[in-house]
Amino acid sequence: MTRIPASPLLLGLAGLLPFIWGAATTLAPGLAAPLTDVLPGRFIGPAVLQIYGLVILSFMAGVIWGYATRAEGSQAGLFYALSVLPPIWAFFAATGATGPALVALIAGFVALLPIDWTAARAGLAPGWWMSLRLLLTTIVVLCLLVGALA
Repeated sequence: MTRIPASPLLLGLAGLLPFIWGAATTLAPGLAAPLTDVLPGRFIGPAVLQIYGLVILSFMAGVIWGYATRAEGSQAGLFYALSVLPPIWAFFAATGATGPALVALIAGFVALLPIDWTAARAGLAPGWWMSLRLLLTTIVVLCLLVGALA
């Protein structure tokens, strides 16, 4: 594995901010107190974890679609098919009550890892990809777990 380039690393870490905010305001709701006049309730605590988790899980489907565009034949077909699963999972499993939805999102993010690993081994993702994915997914799952256990 090679070193993660600065741009994807910094942008990936920046993309964690809503997850970290959601976990932090779940553990310490008072953190959001200065912003209650500015932020609606859905932008704090477990609610933001669920909403943002749905968005990012669906975003990751686009990454899988990208793998498919680099593949050929049946391998491309497999990745195209896999790319529709995250948003379908998000729609059916993670749009209900927040607690179970957060557990479903955890399952969805963890399920992406073997897909990423397979793409990386096939040369469809850069050499640093799994280092970035493992870092980001670990933090995302921990944040979602905070919300699910609240």
